[in-house]
Amino acid sequence: MSDALPYKIIKCPRCRKPVAWNETHPFKPFCSEYCKLIDLGEWATASYAIAGEPAAPDASDGETPLSNDHTDHLPGP
Repeated sequence: MSDALPYKIIKCPRCRKPVAWNETHPFKPFCSEYCKLIDLGEWATASYAIAGEPAAPDASDGETPLSNDHTDHLPGP
């Protein structure tokens, strides 16, 4: 007889508690909504970052810079 579980147990990336990796767990890979939101906040405040070379300050990312002139969308006189 096998004692294998029908799902995998992983550790929450935030608090390291055991978490069942199954289809019914709403916060996977986190143990709770609290850990999920704390982790999201860390990314949003740039406390976490993906390692790599910094981008050159003049490198274009393909986006058009915003204009300070907000009158271009107003109807004419």
